[in-house]
Amino acid sequence: MTLRPLALLALALPLLAARSDPLAGRIAGEPQRCITLSSTNGPSTIDARTILYTEGAGRRIWKTGPVGDCPSLEPLTTLIVDVYGGQLCRNDRFRVLTPGTTIPSAYCRFTEFTPYTRPDRTRKPD
Repeated sequence: MTLRPLALLALALPLLAARSDPLAGRIAGEPQRCITLSSTNGPSTIDARTILYTEGAGRRIWKTGPVGDCPSLEPLTTLIVDVYGGQLCRNDRFRVLTPGTTIPSAYCRFTEFTPYTRPDRTRKPD
């Protein structure tokens, strides 16, 4: 049995949509002023307004972004983050380094950090 190209595309679209949104299926929590960096991986730049830090094995993802516009912030750029102590907080500064360049952007600042958590599938409804 062979599948026609349109049938393959119809099967692949839901998978592509889920991959394009790393927060799909997650539940947003209350925004926090700071996150602890020792338990997170990142940053991952998703677009000009979205920066993600992943906690532990991926159960929680912290979403932040720039305060206002941040020049050159886009996927595949490198963030140079100023870290003081073990936490990253709202209004802490970072700069963007675009691939192929050696001079980073002007300073940008982080907004608050919103946790997005995967629902616990092992928990039974009340």
